[in-house]
Amino acid sequence: MNMHVRPPALIPDHSAFSTAEVLWVKHWNEHLFSFAITRPASFRFRSGEFVMIGLPTDSGKPLMRAYSIASPDYAEELEFLSIKVPDGPLTARLQTVHAGDQLYLGKKPVGTLVCDALLPGRRLFLFSTGTGLAPFLSLARDPSIYDMFTQIVLVHCVRRVSDLAYHDELTAQLAADPLVSDQALLQFHYVPTVTREPFRTAGRIGALIEDGRLFAPPVGGERALNSETDRIMMCGSMAMIRDLGAMLESQGFTEGSNANPGHYVIERAFVD
Repeated sequence: MNMHVRPPALIPDHSAFSTAEVLWVKHWNEHLFSFAITRPASFRFRSGEFVMIGLPTDSGKPLMRAYSIASPDYAEELEFLSIKVPDGPLTARLQTVHAGDQLYLGKKPVGTLVCDALLPGRRLFLFSTGTGLAPFLSLARDPSIYDMFTQIVLVHCVRRVSDLAYHDELTAQLAADPLVSDQALLQFHYVPTVTREPFRTAGRIGALIEDGRLFAPPVGGERALNSETDRIMMCGSMAMIRDLGAMLESQGFTEGSNANPGHYVIERAFVD
């Protein structure tokens, strides 16, 4: 199950959302696409949060689904990353949108994949699978995170090489982003890994941690996770979150929340 989107829900209260125009759409492959919409002047969010996105139905009630926002909190547009599900109630239609189309946008972004839910630390590891990459695209392009951590390590695990959305931008250490490029060059590390095709890094995230490949240069510091200095965010498959969560807990890491910051966080809204 993909953890980036929640099961669809009908939202009868029209005061809970506004309309937004699709600005652009990019199809990465037959399974993945990104799109951006206009950002209402009153829309505020923290990098890493999610919001409801939807389309109208024949009943007149919009069909809404939660999507992590891939753009940073200062961006003038709202960017999203989505899977394509041929028979998905919303996704089957959403993947056909074009620039100029109208979507519904929720007014209240929320989420726990935010720095406020973490204790201070030195290294920040962002563990993602599939479209779980989206909230970390937001965080990695937010200048404030580079002031909070010495290193930001984004790990993206996918099945196929073509599933590595944003690969070129991340490999270039966000060099085209004027607000973070200088800091990212020194502090940001991108570790893509593929499980079902040949690639320079192969294997699941847990395997990279166990055999130490995750900590090879240019990632610096200890060659293991340390709850005193390392902070972790996870978004993606339930299996990854379950397995890594158990491993972290066994090593003394505690889960954090907005009300009670900890050593690691997951987005529980996407976990069934």
